[in-house]
Parts: sequence; structure tokens; C-alpha cells
Amino acid sequence: MIYFFKLIRWKNLIMIALMQYLIKYALLLPFFESHGVVTTLSHLGFALLVLATICIAAGGYVINDIYDIEIDKINKPKQLIISKYISEKNALTLFIILNVIGVGSGYYLSNGIGKPGFFVIFIIASALLYIYSSYLKQLLLIGNIVVSLIVMLSILLVGVFELLPAITPNNLIIQNTFFKIILDYAIFAFLINLVRELVKDIEDIDGDYKGGLQTLPIIVGRERTNKIVFGLSLLPIFAVVYYVITYLFKQIEVVSYFLILVVAPLIYISIKLFSAEQKSDYKHISLMLKLVMLTGMLSMLLYKFILLK
Repeated sequence: MIYFFKLIRWKNLIMIALMQYLIKYALLLPFFESHGVVTTLSHLGFALLVLATICIAAGGYVINDIYDIEIDKINKPKQLIISKYISEKNALTLFIILNVIGVGSGYYLSNGIGKPGFFVIFIIASALLYIYSSYLKQLLLIGNIVVSLIVMLSILLVGVFELLPAITPNNLIIQNTFFKIILDYAIFAFLINLVRELVKDIEDIDGDYKGGLQTLPIIVGRERTNKIVFGLSLLPIFAVVYYVITYLFKQIEVVSYFLILVVAPLIYISIKLFSAEQKSDYKHISLMLKLVMLTGMLSMLLYKFILLK
């Protein structure tokens, strides 16, 4: 059972679920009465949305590991699960089951709120994760961007299902305002994940090369990629600083939170990227990026102090 949880990356799935629950229960529901924000899903319906999201994401992790068996034997032999603890056949069966549950839940939910067209989102996400594992990850930057877009989509899904169906002429402005806040967090997640994907490519360069992948470090070299990723790592710093100065500068406690728990770690990451050489350096940077993603999302808990003042 422990290898099953490792295979589906249970820690990452918890992060996805946490992000979605923060959006609904920290960002949207507290402003139902004070700002007139209207949400669509019941508590059970929202749980179904989270279930659909994490099942499709888990399926993506499984199919990716199936295609990466030979590469992972080189990049992370101690973490190899498929063919060592779980057979490839059982892993493929698990992938199918997870996608049936995820896509099926998405179909039921979309029809339940009277928006059957939203079902296409789950089909596209599931298909993209499969195509990424089987083909797109071999293409320069395309795979990195696709994975980051799917992470972005997991955040936007809450806005799509909670806010858009409840829009009326009377609440259009407030619904759009909160959707834009969700979009800002989704863009933040996209940038952080894109940097992390490229960092992982540098970390895994040896196995990826032998696996025939065309990643950025393989095409342009590790040193040039380091410089490119360093440049990209500055984007979320500038974006967060701009966001804080533009919208939050009057809230000293909130500004302090972003500076200490988001901006400072991002600056640290950029500095580490500039001098990184060893595989352990990139592994550490990857972990720090994941932590920054967490602290960034936890900032949603501050909005009740920002918007209710």
C-alpha cells in the first residue's frame, strides 16, 4: 500500500486539494455576506470537484512513471516503483481506474450544475497528461509548459465551477473581481511550476539524455539552462512585488507575510540557481520551490483581513 501512495505522489495530491479548498473556504465563502460573492457548489459538490482533480492528477503521475521506467532507473533508482514493487500491467490498470473516476466525477458534476460543456475540461486534462507522458515531454519546453498549464488549470477550475455559473447582471463585477484574484494565483502557480520543471530537467539530465528526450539542458547545456532558469526565477519575484505594491501596500501584516514567506525564499532560490552545480543543489531548489508554492497559496488565509477591513 505504501508504494501505491508513493506512485500517485500523495503529497502533491494533498497540495492540489489544499489549494482548491483554500480558494473556496478562505477566499470565496468568507465574502458571501460582506461582498456578495455567490458560489455554485455545495460542500459535497466541491468535494467531488476535488476528487475529480486529484484522480486525474494521480493518473498522470502513474502514466508518466510507466513511460519513464528506463529513465528512472538512471535518474532515481532508489525511488523506482513500477516493475520493482508494482507491475506495469497493474500500474496501467490503476491509471485507467483513476481516469474513469476523475472524468466520470467531472461529467456528473458538470451536468449537476447545468453546465455539461464544462465536462470537456476534464477530458482535455486527462488527455494532455497522457500525451505529455507519451510524446510531449520529449519536445523542447513543450512538456514543461503543458504540465505547468495543467497545474494552473487545477486552480482555475475552482473559479470556473464556483463563480462562472452563478454570474448574474447584478453580481458580475464582484464575481469577476474574485475570478481575477484566482487567476493571479493560477499565474503564480504556473510560473513557480515552470521554473521547477526546468530545475528537475537539469537534475535529471543524465537519464533524460539516455532516454532520448530533448529537454532544454540537453539541447543548450547545463550552464546555459542555469542562466535561463535563473532569469525565469526572477519573474515570480517581480510579479509578487508588483502585486503587493499595487494592491496590498497599506496592509503591513500582509506585506510582511509576502516579503518574508514568499519573496525572500524566491530570492534565495534565484541565488542558489545562479551557483548550483551538483544534483543535490537542484533537488534542494526543487523542494524550496514547492514550499514557496505552499506559502504562496496559504496567503489566501489573509484575504479576510485584507477585504473585510
